[in-house]
Amino acid sequence: MGFIGEDLFHFQASLVQSGITFQDFIRENYIDKWVNEELYAAMTIRTTLVGAVQNFLINEGLVNLERVQMSPVTDPLAHDVEHVPTIHYKGMPYVATHSMIYAKFLACFNPRIKGIFVDSPNIRLEIESPQRKQRGKYLIDFSQIDIEMRRNRNVDFEEYKNSPEQVKKILEEDFERAIDLFERMIIAAMTGIVEKNEEELKYLGVAIEVPDQPFPRIRHDDALKKYGKMDVDAKAGDDIPSQFFWVTGLMRENYDLIYPYILPDGSRLPLTSFTSDMIYNYDICAKSIIRETGKFSPALEIFSGAIREWLYEPIVQRLIDNKIIPEEPKFAGGVLENISIMDGYGPFLAAVAMKDEKGKPYFPDTFGGGLGVERSLFALLKGSKIEKIDDLTCFGKNPDSFPIFLF
Repeated sequence: MGFIGEDLFHFQASLVQSGITFQDFIRENYIDKWVNEELYAAMTIRTTLVGAVQNFLINEGLVNLERVQMSPVTDPLAHDVEHVPTIHYKGMPYVATHSMIYAKFLACFNPRIKGIFVDSPNIRLEIESPQRKQRGKYLIDFSQIDIEMRRNRNVDFEEYKNSPEQVKKILEEDFERAIDLFERMIIAAMTGIVEKNEEELKYLGVAIEVPDQPFPRIRHDDALKKYGKMDVDAKAGDDIPSQFFWVTGLMRENYDLIYPYILPDGSRLPLTSFTSDMIYNYDICAKSIIRETGKFSPALEIFSGAIREWLYEPIVQRLIDNKIIPEEPKFAGGVLENISIMDGYGPFLAAVAMKDEKGKPYFPDTFGGGLGVERSLFALLKGSKIEKIDDLTCFGKNPDSFPIFLF
């Protein structure tokens, strides 16, 4: 507490030196926002969005999972963030979760579970804008509706290696099943907002069109060829006349399925050689519609997901190739002999390796995704009254806003 007080003392002193009192800063950046109509409208729409998504998932037969906010292991992420905080408890270090990705997989061990969902906490200490520019869209502490569904295809490693055409057919079918589920989820959420929140949408100066299936799609490879590497989602959105669209097949996290990754002879292709057709993941991007002009705002990714790696061998190899673990786990009689160099992945990989009395792995084959709640609201409500993500959050911690967060 002494460190917090000292930091606040220095922050207050810098404010006073610039002619602003501490309470002036709190009023201008917090209280004025808490009492304004814009935040109230956004919170009302948020309530409809979250409720509609959760009701849709319940009706689809998914079960709710508890939140996991600290664990020995968390999502390593493919983009740069500062290290998450480490919490020491009973002699063991735990990390604050970037996401609940590994917990979602393990929660699907039970074959009676069709799928799970959770309004999960996420801490991602995003790097501050190097140009000290307000990017508007980042929060270091945010909510995500995480979803994971069992596929129950039971493809083993021998089939994986030796029956590529059969496995690809299964994966393509399941990919379309995932796309269909998440499109229907978005349609249910947008229908709820249009029915309940027309007054709030009008006040914010934006509109929502309930989309039809199928949403437009663009492969990431094609998007890169057409638009280059910078602002791909926004540039694709400029050409796609729909409020929602998919970007598919982008190289991302170690658990997003690449197939084939391990070849029949045990070798593997270099990471640079994979095309979008071999990467089974997907993003939904969304735009706001400005009521006065009917024009779209730049598109933002609001949902990311994938068919997951499900077999022990490629799971381990992907972790090694992404330099997340240094070598394969070595088990002897149920003991993980090199547990000390597995970091927090030791317990997870021990569970992945385990089999039931029939010799079948417990680890499930799944697909899933995560809907960023605040990011979705920002994409859909961005306009003259919602200019940055802070505007629709009570306590949003945007890395580009303040040097220190007070609440």
